[in-house]
Amino acid sequence: MTITPLVWGVTIAIIIALLAIDLIVAAVKPHRVGFKEATAWSVFYIAVAIGFGVWFTYTFGGELGTQYFAGYLVEKSLSVDNLFVFVIIMTTFAVPEKHQHKVLTFGIVLALIMRAIFIALGATLLSLFSVVFLLFGLLLIFTAIQLFRHRDQDPDIEDNVVVKGARRLLPVTDDYVEGKLTTRIDGRRMVTPLFLVLIAIGSIDLLFALDSIPAVFGVTEEPFIVFTANAFALLGLRALFFLVQGLLDRLVYLSTGLSLILAFIGVKLILHWLHVDINPAVPEIPTLVSLGVILVVLAVTTVASLIKTRNDPSAKAHAGSIRAHKPKPSEGSDTHR
Repeated sequence: MTITPLVWGVTIAIIIALLAIDLIVAAVKPHRVGFKEATAWSVFYIAVAIGFGVWFTYTFGGELGTQYFAGYLVEKSLSVDNLFVFVIIMTTFAVPEKHQHKVLTFGIVLALIMRAIFIALGATLLSLFSVVFLLFGLLLIFTAIQLFRHRDQDPDIEDNVVVKGARRLLPVTDDYVEGKLTTRIDGRRMVTPLFLVLIAIGSIDLLFALDSIPAVFGVTEEPFIVFTANAFALLGLRALFFLVQGLLDRLVYLSTGLSLILAFIGVKLILHWLHVDINPAVPEIPTLVSLGVILVVLAVTTVASLIKTRNDPSAKAHAGSIRAHKPKPSEGSDTHR
């Protein structure tokens, strides 16, 4: 597939314009985002993503269009896990509601930048060394196993090495100083807790990029599809946060479902490597089958979660963690999955 510089330029311009709108709204009028506003923005971003997919399918064919929608679905499902972590960060740092819009928008910008870097790096490596498919597959399977093992835990933000380093090295104010990142107190330049929040989100975004980029490369090898699937999934993340933050606790099997999706894509990547490098007789998993598996896993996960929380209202969802950590005293009394 050949994407002209014009198509790349127009696509990137649209994404930047949508981000600019979010930044302007967040900066000019900080406010608590209500349900109606969040719903409207969520519908808008989903419509934009679907509209792009329809145009892309019509222009480049059904196979590539299927790859785009499968990639978008993978990234959208992984982005919901991002929301869990965003909620944890907001709670840990007691971010005022009127500043959460700004934090999320900056977090999405950081995530897009990191993913763009990883996409370029991943595409280059895949074009030079097909063994990277094997490495990506093994990485996803390892991540899936770890996520499943620690599916009843949440990432420990306070134990984040970047956040801990920032606390030691930087003078931090006690309050958010009207949403500023830095301020001057008694002639001394200090950072606000909002600065630490952005550091926490940035470091978490880096970890998510390490998982999401290999996952979407398991669906398609086209850098343009990888980039647009990531971009459109992330653009709707800010609105989705305010729309479903009250429902996230009910998705008790989400991390289990995501671990299954990551493991499936990891196997798909390994089979592709075996087919290309070892023996052409090794079967590959078609993209349409991948799309079906992802849809089924997400549907079953959602329905099972809702049934579980209806029968057991005390059940609480968790983001899952790649590594174990000691639960805090307040966590010991929670009823897990």
